[in-house]
Amino acid sequence: MATYECKSCGMAVNATCAKCNNSLEHDTLVLDDGSSVDISICRSCKGKIKSPQCCGADMSCKV
Repeated sequence: MATYECKSCGMAVNATCAKCNNSLEHDTLVLDDGSSVDISICRSCKGKIKSPQCCGADMSCKV
């Protein structure tokens, strides 16, 4: 399971897919312009979300 943590305040979150109840895993989505975005993905149903934010910035993931 991906654990996202805020570098500023230390808050951490874990996530599961509400559709199939599986743990979300950390992944990276490469955009058309070559840049990348951290995401959480459900390997079962292939759903994905952008990484969470806290204190105005993306939370980092400990894989």
